[in-house]
Amino acid sequence: MDERTPVLIGAGQFTYRGDPAASPSPTTLLKIAAERAAADAGIGAAGLAAIDTLAVAGFTIDAPGSKRGMIPHSTNPPALLSGMIGANPRWSAYSEMGGNTPQYLINMLAERIARGEADLALTVGCEFLGSAMKRAGKGLPFDDWKAVEDETLDPPQRVGDPRPGNTPYEGRHGLNRPINIYPMFENALRARDKRSIPDHQKRLGKLFSAFSQVAAKNPDAWFPTARTPEELVEVSEKNRMIGFPYPKLLNAIMEVDQSAAVLVCSVRKARELGVPESKWVYLHGCADAADLWNLTDRQNFHSSPAMRLTGKRAFEMAGVGLDRIDFIDLYSCFPVAVEVGAEELGLSLDDPRGLTVTGGLPYMGGPGNNYVMHSVAVMHRKLTEKPGAYGLITGNGWYLTKQSTGIYSTTPPDRPFEREDPAVLQREIDALPHPEIVETPQGVGTIETYTVVHKREGPFMAIVVGRDENGRRFVANTPADPATLASMEASEQVGRKGTVSQAGDLNIFTPA
Repeated sequence: MDERTPVLIGAGQFTYRGDPAASPSPTTLLKIAAERAAADAGIGAAGLAAIDTLAVAGFTIDAPGSKRGMIPHSTNPPALLSGMIGANPRWSAYSEMGGNTPQYLINMLAERIARGEADLALTVGCEFLGSAMKRAGKGLPFDDWKAVEDETLDPPQRVGDPRPGNTPYEGRHGLNRPINIYPMFENALRARDKRSIPDHQKRLGKLFSAFSQVAAKNPDAWFPTARTPEELVEVSEKNRMIGFPYPKLLNAIMEVDQSAAVLVCSVRKARELGVPESKWVYLHGCADAADLWNLTDRQNFHSSPAMRLTGKRAFEMAGVGLDRIDFIDLYSCFPVAVEVGAEELGLSLDDPRGLTVTGGLPYMGGPGNNYVMHSVAVMHRKLTEKPGAYGLITGNGWYLTKQSTGIYSTTPPDRPFEREDPAVLQREIDALPHPEIVETPQGVGTIETYTVVHKREGPFMAIVVGRDENGRRFVANTPADPATLASMEASEQVGRKGTVSQAGDLNIFTPA
């Protein structure tokens, strides 16, 4: 085997459930996970200090337009973490936003190792909105999160696609948050399948109840509680509607305090460090691509060519089929991400292998851009406990936009590691035909998909994506009167006609 073959040698996770006033700083969360990964690999503090490459998943509070930027945190997490663990990496980076990030970083680091550009790499990330929002809400200080070094650090090198997830046109109408957008996909999928709203809700409850059962057995899960299908979909005071058709318990939970890290190195370095081969997990296949970037450019709202093509390419690279996969973790921020991912990969929702190894983002925890690092950490353990098994992991960023896929096994690869340039798949996706957009539609329109957005007090806004009489796509809101909003949830709206006009810079769709 080529001594430059990349291999995962250790992984670590940490979940903090203590007093928010004493919660670890963001970089301390990173350090704890990194130390646990080093302990798992058996290389200790000295081995961790020897890393020559470091990639940190971006914090969600650094996302474009985030209003949480006033919460103290490092301006250069890779540099500060390096100092905390005594490392001096020759290459380090901080990622842009996206839930695909950890798999993307592992794919990239594996490529750097195979090319001889790195020997021992650490990739790590965390989320700390759980304690941060509690501190901010209670007026607690953040003095213990500050570091003198922060004020002197230069900005870090960034990797990944920095584009915002939506256009200003989409954002004006409310298509600027996951909790507003993923319900649009769900409603489109339900309408395509001609399933009634009650029957579809039962399907969602059954799907994510199985995820919660896995989370209940995961010691690192934020909500280690098994839920019945009925608990997940019945609207109540504790399970209020967020964005129709998703009650709270079907949404990813981002306000957590969790971190995870993975160590990747060359086979030569693993041997030099004395890491036993029983800890080696190889990245057999990988791929990265993004769907047509803007939501309004998508061919439809119930598929993902990028999920399909990254899966296909990863399997081709690995030289195995879906039948060889023993463990699966599909990205699960909302049910539709799992439904679309399974469909694009040829999986059944009731596949006996299960579709998560962690419990998913609503139950294991949705630590911003770093959830998939936890997926990889759990997958690493499962594969070392079952030598020869294969694992599949998918990562999804923004709004079914950025996709990254990885296939892992302890089985040594029979070919050199060669990651295909993501631009190859991207050219194929970018060439897909898509609808013409009209920003100021007039006259008759037809709903293509929709959602109703709720506050604690109840529904306050409906968002519609529709087509005008010329087939052009538009985005609009409906009148916000209670009767209209109630009718939008009472029966299927996809295919409903109405008229669209303008009120200031907003389009208003009035259902017929």
